[in-house]
Amino acid sequence: MAKKKTEQVDNLQELESALTKTEQFIEDNQKIISYAVAGIVLVVAVFLGFKKFYVQPQEKEANSQMFMAVNYFEKDSFNLAINGDGNYLGFLDIIDDYGITKAANRAAYYTGISYLHLGQYEEAIDYLNKFDSDDLLLAPVAEGAKGDAYLELGDSDKALKQYKKAYSEYENDLTTPVYMMKAAKLLESNGELKDALALYEGVKKQFPASTEATNADRYIARVKIKMN
Repeated sequence: MAKKKTEQVDNLQELESALTKTEQFIEDNQKIISYAVAGIVLVVAVFLGFKKFYVQPQEKEANSQMFMAVNYFEKDSFNLAINGDGNYLGFLDIIDDYGITKAANRAAYYTGISYLHLGQYEEAIDYLNKFDSDDLLLAPVAEGAKGDAYLELGDSDKALKQYKKAYSEYENDLTTPVYMMKAAKLLESNGELKDALALYEGVKKQFPASTEATNADRYIARVKIKMN
């Protein structure tokens, strides 16, 4: 019992000593601590002010300016979408003029897809690499589009890598079966029949309601014939 009381006293003394040292440190460094706190408050205030009075207006303006470029994109007028028409900005202008905005990020996506349609595959990859999103639809389409571009450039290894990324990292009922099928067809063309068969069967099993699943049986049959 006496030992327990001694330990409690020792612990209390250690706590008091620690508190005393902390108080002494604060007292000795009061100016530095005050400056540090003031600096943090100032940084936060500047950040919030920058966001409210500069970034948000820029975002609003960029979205307004990009309206016509998106309209051209949806009409497959990809050159006008990228470069503008002389009256309205194109996606490249949005990227250059409003680089810090989310609109500029989306413009990089649109630009990459536009270049893909125009057959300018290296430019497509470059701009798609600048696009950053975790959106369950846009993100896999961007990765898959890079795969399409690499395939057109003759780099089947990188194309397959992108297709796998598109279907494995962003699973959903719309895009996943599409890129599973693209990967399977590429594997089949490369002679990797076992892996291709697994993907074809995976599409049929995991996404039975998809358009890709309705065509899976004939691909499965074709691969099995090749394997025999």
